[in-house]
Amino acid sequence: MDTRLLKASQTGSTVMLHQLLQENPLILHTHDLFSSDNPLHVASMAGHVDFIREIVRLKPEFGKQLNEDGFSPIHIASAKGYLEIVRELLRVDQGLCRLEGRNKWTPLHFAASRGWSNLVKDFLLVCPQSLEDVTVQKETSLHLAIKNSQFEVVDVMLAWIKEKKRDDILNMRDEFGNSVLHLATWRRHRQVVEWLIGFGNTTTGGTLVVNSVNKSGLTALDLLLIFPSEAGDREIDELLRKAGAKRANDTLFSSSPSSFEYNTNQQTMETHCTSESEDDLLYFRFKKGRDSPSDARNALLVMAVLMATATFQVGINPPSGVWQDSDPNGNGTTPKHVAGSSILGSYSQVSFTLFVVFNSLGLSLSLYMITILTKNLPMQLEFQLCVTALYFTYYTGLTSMAPLNGIRTVIVVLSGVLPPTIPHLVKLTRLIIMKSKIVLQYLSKSLC
Repeated sequence: MDTRLLKASQTGSTVMLHQLLQENPLILHTHDLFSSDNPLHVASMAGHVDFIREIVRLKPEFGKQLNEDGFSPIHIASAKGYLEIVRELLRVDQGLCRLEGRNKWTPLHFAASRGWSNLVKDFLLVCPQSLEDVTVQKETSLHLAIKNSQFEVVDVMLAWIKEKKRDDILNMRDEFGNSVLHLATWRRHRQVVEWLIGFGNTTTGGTLVVNSVNKSGLTALDLLLIFPSEAGDREIDELLRKAGAKRANDTLFSSSPSSFEYNTNQQTMETHCTSESEDDLLYFRFKKGRDSPSDARNALLVMAVLMATATFQVGINPPSGVWQDSDPNGNGTTPKHVAGSSILGSYSQVSFTLFVVFNSLGLSLSLYMITILTKNLPMQLEFQLCVTALYFTYYTGLTSMAPLNGIRTVIVVLSGVLPPTIPHLVKLTRLIIMKSKIVLQYLSKSLC
């Protein structure tokens, strides 16, 4: 894009825009040669309504263009919450409200996930069918609003659904088979659960399926009971049970089945049991774009701290303990030793060496993970000094417990060299794994 046109878009100067058009009437037609962002993208990001009004008058097709990130001007305006800009774009083309961007997100998806209830009202008024649109993960805008705890938006959408009698939208499922009731229960949104149940369910003549089972074989009540004793669980449990909610296993035998029904239920139960572990792994596995990177980082940090604690504790308290006395010569029943040295190392050099190698490797890797996960946080120098002091304490204790034989030198050198080589070992291991996969794929194709 021409630098002057870019500046005009950033500042929202319509005067500069007309000056540029007088100098070069084709300036709006040549921007594609230099940038994927058109003036509407830039002005939508900055929130310049008057400039956008003038651009769409001159070049309305700009409204449909996606930039290299997969966003159109109306996607950007919806994410930012610029109501007037969205209205200007919709005046030109109402079909923009269902324009799919990256991962098939529509403007309504952005507005719902960000909590812009005024935008949601406009989208539902102009384009009510957009509430049915789903992302690449099969999530509706109602899914996203609940997932992001946007209660005002949820209230607006549910009021619209009730008014238009579109209760079927409540039972739409994402790629994991979760309905909005699953998500509201999983997120412990008591108010949303109460709103959803207020629509009625299949047992009371309504259309909300309270006992729908997701791809992990879980109902909404199952999700609530997986991790019990959280705040508000009792109230949500009572709401669900009053609405007829059951656990997945209970729904299979909720009535007296005939012989054919019993066999069908038995087969369903067997299939569920055999695939339950795989489905649970799929459901709880981290998925980029669905799960928060911050939550994943916190989980990894907790695991790294636990591993560091365990390996440090085991390292300074080795198996079999340490000798309480010294015997420089040894006798027929005990080998020579000094007080404070490892009993295991005195009897079996190989076992003690393996113990030291793998325990030191575990501690070094966990400390390396902690360092990576806490990078760019404040007080980095103090933290690095703490990590160094921790490993030095471990190293001192471990080497002092090494028995007086040939392995002491090996342990001293190995324990001292291991920490600085961990990053290189990790990179080398990843490279070997990647090369091995390529070789295996090539061999499998050759054999086929």
